Amino acid sequence: MSVSAITMAVSPKAAAQKKSVTLLGATGTIGRSTLKIIAAHPDRFELAALTAGDNVALLAEQCRQFKPKRAVIANPSLYHELKEALKGTGIKAAAGEDAVLEAASMPSDIVMSAIVGAAGLKPTLAAIRNGGTVALANKECLVCAGALVMKDVKKYNATLIPVDSEHNGIFQLFDFDHPERVETVTITASGGPFRNWTLAQMQGAAPEQAIKHPNWNMGAKISVDSATLMNKGLELIEAFYLFPLKAEQLGVLIHPQSIVHCLVQMIDGSVLAQMSLPDMCTPIAHALAWPERIEAPVKKLDLSALGGLHFETPDVARFPALRLAREAMEVGGNAPTVLSAANEIAVGRFLKGSIGFLDIVKIVEKTLESMDNKNLETIDDALACDQAARQFAEII
Repeated sequence: MSVSAITMAVSPKAAAQKKSVTLLGATGTIGRSTLKIIAAHPDRFELAALTAGDNVALLAEQCRQFKPKRAVIANPSLYHELKEALKGTGIKAAAGEDAVLEAASMPSDIVMSAIVGAAGLKPTLAAIRNGGTVALANKECLVCAGALVMKDVKKYNATLIPVDSEHNGIFQLFDFDHPERVETVTITASGGPFRNWTLAQMQGAAPEQAIKHPNWNMGAKISVDSATLMNKGLELIEAFYLFPLKAEQLGVLIHPQSIVHCLVQMIDGSVLAQMSLPDMCTPIAHALAWPERIEAPVKKLDLSALGGLHFETPDVARFPALRLAREAMEVGGNAPTVLSAANEIAVGRFLKGSIGFLDIVKIVEKTLESMDNKNLETIDDALACDQAARQFAEII
């Protein structure tokens, strides 16, 4: 089953059974929110496996609370610490990249792919190739190797449910049976913490200022991406691969309140909007329960209390990341891969204080200009391109 399958028969017996969940990236922001939803519905979900990168203490704490069958720490040097922390629990401990891939391939009803960055590509593909349902909270997978990932979704009859608030909203609204009825799709951006800053002000922006998102509680990397608007550029590319749309059908609007997450305009002039308060628990709950719906531990939207909703066109002169992402989407080939990889390195350098805020996009642009555009035939091609782009972005 592909992302285009939006209906599914569910028997009363099946609906009463617990869903088993494998959570890749349990200690990150999405992972913690996912566990919040699961904790609110202990009668509906059980954990097959939890994985994390380096935060062994939090992973062990989560395992003691949720009691998955398996716990995996990606950093192999932390295996003994994890095993010791789980002594007496009956939970199988493992470590290393192969162990993460094995967890991703375990039989479960749904895999939540929440590993940040290109590191999530192989585990996501392992889950897809298992032919199950994958809730995708890692946009870099599709940006890095979108055509290849979607090819595997179709080949292995997997179901891919986007978790990004914008794409999850599109997923809820899109007419998959009649995509020709959809004229345009617009995703919204808050504008980030620097929406009204001048270029001169942004030149001196510090990491602690860039990660203070006005509406969302997110990790450092995605918060910086929101500040540059690269996050929205990556989401454009993600939408391009997820939905049967042409590049010119996709757009972005600045919407500071972050209430409207997407707009789907139909050919008859109707515009469908998906709205909710900015809380990732809403799209996570939708993805976990799909095709049903469950209560989420979130505040409900009260439009009368808002008083108004504001929209504006993004300023690509001040936020050129959006222009670069659109160009990469239109060019295709390995350009999105290079864009994502170079951006990840540049953001890391900015967070360490070695470059300025405006240097992030400059590094990405120079990396794009330096590398020949080629088609990606295999996942190994994508990973090799990703690595080459990272190496270049690290030294310029």
